[in-house]
Amino acid sequence: MKRWAWSVGLVLLLALHALPAGAAQLRAQWSFRLLPGNAQLKAHPEAGQWRPASVPGSVHTDLLAHTLIPDPYAGAPEAGLQWIGLADWEYQARFDVDAATLADAHAELAFEGLDTFAEVSLNDRALLRADNSHRTWRARVDGQLKATGNVLRIVFRSPITTLLPGVQAMPHKIAGNYPSPYGDEPRDAMVGNFVRKPGYHFGWDWGPRYVTAGIWRPVQLESWNAQRITDVAVQTLALDARRADLTVAVEVDSAAPRNLPLSVSLLDPDGQVAATVQQTTSLRAGQQVLSVPVTLDRPQRWWPAGHGEQARYTVRVVADAGTADEAEYRMRTGLRTVELRRENDARGGQGFAFVINGVPIFAKGANVIPFDMFPARVDPARIRRELTAARDANMNMLRNWGGGYYEDRAFYDIADELGLLVWQDFMFGGGMQPGYDPAFRANVVAEARDNVRRLRAHPSVVLWCGNNEEETAWKDWGHGRDLKAADPAFAERVWQGYVDLFGNDLRKVVAEEGLGVPYWSSSPSNDLDTVANDSTRGDKHYWQVWGNPALPVQAYLRETPRFMSEYGLQAWPVLRTLDGIIPAGERKVDSATVKAHQKFMAGEGNQRLLQYVEREFGTPRDFADFVYLSQVMQAEGIELAALHHRASRPYTMGSLYWQLNDVWPGASWSSIDYAGRWKALHFHAKRFFADHAVAALRDEGVTRVSLLNDLQQPLKAQWRLRVMDVDGRQLSQQQHAVTMPALSALDVGRFTDAQLLGRADPARTVAVVELLEGKRVLSRQVVYFAAAKDMQLPKVQIDSRWTQGGDDIVLELRAAQLARGVWVDFDGMDATLDDNAIDLVPGEPVRIKVKADAEFDALRNALRIRSVADAMAVQ
Repeated sequence: MKRWAWSVGLVLLLALHALPAGAAQLRAQWSFRLLPGNAQLKAHPEAGQWRPASVPGSVHTDLLAHTLIPDPYAGAPEAGLQWIGLADWEYQARFDVDAATLADAHAELAFEGLDTFAEVSLNDRALLRADNSHRTWRARVDGQLKATGNVLRIVFRSPITTLLPGVQAMPHKIAGNYPSPYGDEPRDAMVGNFVRKPGYHFGWDWGPRYVTAGIWRPVQLESWNAQRITDVAVQTLALDARRADLTVAVEVDSAAPRNLPLSVSLLDPDGQVAATVQQTTSLRAGQQVLSVPVTLDRPQRWWPAGHGEQARYTVRVVADAGTADEAEYRMRTGLRTVELRRENDARGGQGFAFVINGVPIFAKGANVIPFDMFPARVDPARIRRELTAARDANMNMLRNWGGGYYEDRAFYDIADELGLLVWQDFMFGGGMQPGYDPAFRANVVAEARDNVRRLRAHPSVVLWCGNNEEETAWKDWGHGRDLKAADPAFAERVWQGYVDLFGNDLRKVVAEEGLGVPYWSSSPSNDLDTVANDSTRGDKHYWQVWGNPALPVQAYLRETPRFMSEYGLQAWPVLRTLDGIIPAGERKVDSATVKAHQKFMAGEGNQRLLQYVEREFGTPRDFADFVYLSQVMQAEGIELAALHHRASRPYTMGSLYWQLNDVWPGASWSSIDYAGRWKALHFHAKRFFADHAVAALRDEGVTRVSLLNDLQQPLKAQWRLRVMDVDGRQLSQQQHAVTMPALSALDVGRFTDAQLLGRADPARTVAVVELLEGKRVLSRQVVYFAAAKDMQLPKVQIDSRWTQGGDDIVLELRAAQLARGVWVDFDGMDATLDDNAIDLVPGEPVRIKVKADAEFDALRNALRIRSVADAMAVQ
């Protein structure tokens, strides 16, 4: 029987991802210090002594645990912590090994995450040198282990000091991302693009610069005798509702030539055996793949959210059953087909649609960035919180963005469970890469193979994408033009290296290892076609709203892509999330601490944010109103874009806004803040991504009404259009029966302002458009005919009424006049609401379910309600 020893920290994953039998923790005592002789010791001698360390972890979190540095998120300590990224660090583990493991013929150490330039030795004998944070590094340790007193030593070299001399020596530099404002790295010689380390550690426009080091994923010790099963993969050859033809590929490492009895079973989602195949196979010594054909009748297929169940099978492989060398491997997977459909159309364009099990899926969702600056702090509970929030907001796809790291298996297990499709970038976040260097490319290919194989069992993964924005940066942002002007020959080498890496190498890895999942070379792109960021072909990133030239949000309605994979507007977190982060006295738009938590435009991004807030609402009275109005602006603007994308189906087949989550508590484009609290945008997303929705989109004096049905069944419904003033006086109404086809956007009317308003005052009038099923309102939108600052919005008395039955608490809100952007929270306490950030139509109640740990009376007394009219300065 083979034996496995696993590092502290892996236990949390055992319930989420099947592991070989016999898993056990490596019982080791870890310690760390600043490497003796390092230049940083003079200024930081306190970091030079051995102290206990946590593994998985990082230097920053270990220093914080010993109070050697302040909280990297609170206040503005960032500049004073850049020395950590310039230092070399040493980690050490002391551990014993049991007699059974020592008796095994083979042993291997596997390091799932070394960040990044690491020199590893065991008992004073060199094992390996690592130079890629995204790879698993393995070393045989047969005969090197002893019963007691083993010492594992890992030295981490600073990526900045390691790479900077070579980068500075380049006559012409390739484009980087965000230059450091702190002097730890020259602005004209950035090293981030030359190292295989999470790019966001070098700073981004939504997070700080903390260049980490450490053992950020588990270290494993595995031992075995006759053989071990190293991997299992399920290839779908044919799949429909009647039958599945599969090949189960079993990778075996055999110590010697022999005959191997092998059993492969598939257990259905209820745990019942659906199929079993037994065979005896001749093995040669070494690594090999055994192919076992399996057929299932009436398979249960895996579907994305909203389209069916998320059925998953357990694959159980047993070798040498009942013997001392028995080896077992279990894994879970779902059965589905995936296609990236790119059909040419009559207009000369080309579609971009994900087709799952033969059904075209409109992709609704957001981009995901890392959940923390220090990845080892992210546990499955944090991942589940954010991914469940995505599913609760009716999302069915997340794009795992390329400037971070390949997520833990927990991320994909939870995505599988929730039915969230995953667009997976390879870890290239921007700028340009040294793909002209064969060693760099070989390193990346090994990284890609590691991660595609690690994640390919997950039915949620439906695309592998080469990088984020590198092709468009080269072609559209001046990166290529500038380098061609400086050194044409070098520019040609750089571009050819790009094509070799992203056009050929990674495509080949996905084709060989990805089990049929499609590959896309960059986002945005048309897969290396001439134009990189095209609205008629491929996927689109649209930043002319918010970015340059900072167009009004109505410009979203004039941009109709085939698939919108990035667009966004900023907002600040919920104020409660800033408690302990930004002191009350510092809560001003231009304070040093506030600017330290606003990374866009190197801290000046609040001016851009104010520009968008002031266009619609005027100047906020104070910081609290600025935060609130930033969220209303963000939510309304992204809603406009997302509904336009959905209303443009089937020309447009995806809308992924930037971004779902935060890496720390600061201003960003997220809809969920760092503490997991929903901003106004996330509540809006729950409504504008609903399977059935109405899109009432007003632009240049015309309102277009569309009805949206993302399900595979038609819907009989009614749609209603009412025009009323802010006091609730109805001026007109029309209502129509309609059958909404499956998987459709149905255009039902276009109305000019003159048709809707007549002689009514646009400053006091709105249109209310609703989708109804019987008396139930499925979806509602309020159309405004003037900017909020130009309207006569009354300061409304909002009445609240509580009902309580069992565990259910319901808050009913009602107002006699129109209330825009109504926000409910509870002073000093948290509560979960199933709706918020709403427009109250005069006289019509809205019921919100509330969950909280607080006593009912305390919750009721803490209730706070505000609306847009409360937050705007007197005009």
